[in-house]
Amino acid sequence: MRERILMLFILIFATAFLGEMKVNPFESSFRFSLGSAVFFFGLIWLRPIPLLLTGFCAGLFITGFRTTIDVLAGHRLWLESFMMHLPAGIYYISFALFVHITKFRQYMDRPIHVGLLGASIDFACNIIELFIRQLLGEPFIITHQTMLMLLLFAILRSFCVVGLYNILTIQQTRTLEEARRQELERLVMINTSLYEEAFYLRKSMSHLEEITRKSYELYTQLLEAGKVEPSTALYIAEHVHEVKKDTQRILAGLSDLITQEQLLPINELCRMVVCANQKYAELLGKSISFYEKCDIDLPTSHVYALLSVLNNLVANAVEAVSCSGWIRLYVQIEHDTLVFYVTDSGPGIPEEDRDWVFRPGFTTKYDENGNPSTGIGLTHAKEIVHSLNGHIELTTDKRGYTQFQINIPYQSLFRKEEM
Repeated sequence: MRERILMLFILIFATAFLGEMKVNPFESSFRFSLGSAVFFFGLIWLRPIPLLLTGFCAGLFITGFRTTIDVLAGHRLWLESFMMHLPAGIYYISFALFVHITKFRQYMDRPIHVGLLGASIDFACNIIELFIRQLLGEPFIITHQTMLMLLLFAILRSFCVVGLYNILTIQQTRTLEEARRQELERLVMINTSLYEEAFYLRKSMSHLEEITRKSYELYTQLLEAGKVEPSTALYIAEHVHEVKKDTQRILAGLSDLITQEQLLPINELCRMVVCANQKYAELLGKSISFYEKCDIDLPTSHVYALLSVLNNLVANAVEAVSCSGWIRLYVQIEHDTLVFYVTDSGPGIPEEDRDWVFRPGFTTKYDENGNPSTGIGLTHAKEIVHSLNGHIELTTDKRGYTQFQINIPYQSLFRKEEM
């Protein structure tokens, strides 16, 4: 309620003050001013305010405001000034009344229609004001030139107001769309991280299953031998089995989150990877230019898998570039295979390390304390690519820069109805 009252007062005061920025075209007290344009804009932009109450309050305040100015300046007596400005107050009351009757706000998605309707209302209200001035004894004659000028000003004011309204509406819509897009990207990245965790949980599940089986076999062998107390082996088997059950429950919960099929075009997915790593580069204080070329707009349901792989490779490239440089993500179709290239201007990987980069635990990255990273990022990426029947390899481009190439069969990423 307070917000609506505040908006009402702001609109009325703005209309009154800007109404003093005026032109008197007919050598009379009738004026063209910015106040009417501001009032029109306020009626269509400030949706919660009541139209009729706003028009009545604006008309009453503007009449009193202009009368007070005249009296304080000593131009006229109070009653004379009040009668002179009363038609202007009726103009604003009439304007709000017509906007209410025509249900003007329902047509805001049709700018031309709104502009013409607004011009008609402005023109009609000006005619009403002039007619009342004649009734009150002002020496004023309405001619064809007068009508033409009123119509011209009505059209100009109306379309300027509608144009400003649409500019602000478009800007507001773009801001909301950008916020929603960023939120969607954030959620997709979260799900991508969950996908990675679930991927490793599945792998751990198979290991736990094997450990449980081997432990139980050891238990039975010890039991048959009778030489060693077998309870220790049984204890191991039981507790590994409990860990396996807990892991199964965690995996089931994660699977509910990540198995809901997401469809994103390949080009949109690549754009998300680049946007995320631009922010990562800025966080590291690096000046890196990103180049992304992907003209494939077909949607794939393997969003999390591809995001995980590409984000891993591009993030590694960001870390490899020293202070400034470039990273290129290029995607193309070769025969029945989708090929991804990730190239960077970093120092490259030494020849003796190239055969080790996909091995678990291998790393060339250390933190400020000298602690190595986990060394499982590229291993993880390789396993995901293999799960899609694809292949990943470390190569160099024509200029000798480090390049990772991913080949994934077309049918592994797209359903038959999309091909």
